[in-house]
Amino acid sequence: MIVTTAELFNVAYEKFAVGAYNINNMEQTIGLFRGNVQSQAPFIVQISRGARKYAEPLILEALIRAAEQIFPDAIFAVHLDHGDEETCYKCIDSGFYSSVMIDASHEPFDENVAITKRIVDRAHAKGISVEAELGMLGGVEEDIAVDETHASLTDPDQAVEFVERTGCDSLAVAIGTSHGAYKFSGSQGIHFDRLAVIHERMPGYPLVMHGSSSVPQTEVERINAAGGKLDPSAKGVDENDFAKAVPLGVTKVNIDTDGRLVWTRVHREFFRDTPEGFDFRKPGEIYKKEYADFIAHKNGKLMSAGKLPEVRKAVQK
Repeated sequence: MIVTTAELFNVAYEKFAVGAYNINNMEQTIGLFRGNVQSQAPFIVQISRGARKYAEPLILEALIRAAEQIFPDAIFAVHLDHGDEETCYKCIDSGFYSSVMIDASHEPFDENVAITKRIVDRAHAKGISVEAELGMLGGVEEDIAVDETHASLTDPDQAVEFVERTGCDSLAVAIGTSHGAYKFSGSQGIHFDRLAVIHERMPGYPLVMHGSSSVPQTEVERINAAGGKLDPSAKGVDENDFAKAVPLGVTKVNIDTDGRLVWTRVHREFFRDTPEGFDFRKPGEIYKKEYADFIAHKNGKLMSAGKLPEVRKAVQK
């Protein structure tokens, strides 16, 4: 069942975080739905501009529609991840998306406000929620690259002003995470002090954590053992930190890189161990199960596992 992002946030706020997972193909889609039903968790299907270019919007929509029928117990929203203005308008007009994210965080503050406000006006007219971003995460998100020296934490005062001026429904805050596989070094980590101040200034308002893959060392090691050359120092978000972020208003957590690591590990190991193999369906079957198990595990850390009956009751009132 596709529901609005706002409905999920209303149930989740300060109790659990909704996992927002990116998809690009059929195997990811089936694994994602299977893992969420398996763990009885609501979720958000995220589609990026890169995914829309790779798999075509109509194909992605068809995959999600089919999965909705195959997994009738699933409750989820459909979200555009890191959209520019043009893509946001396309998704709003499509009538398929529950919410869109406009990422104008690289623009000066007033320009970010102006762009976001235009998207909000267009989206709200059709009952669609808008996520925006303030502050800049480091790392690489598809075609967006931000050097760590240019990354900046979200300013709490600006956050209040930004939401008041734009009317956006949720805000992705920069609190120390970054996109891609190389998030932290040394003793760096999430700035919970900054998150706490933003939460205090904006009570009841849903915050979003981007760049929240954990980059498990076991995945990195297994990929490298199967011929990969990932930096062994790659480090992500401690997944035990999700439980600390939820009471501070974090209601949506974006996870993408980890799913790519699982895909890479499964396929590298399969073709290493089966050098005569050429049937891509065989590692695809392994990946669907492995990804489902990964999703179920993440939902446990997000505290969304087992919340499906509560969400169903709320959205069916």
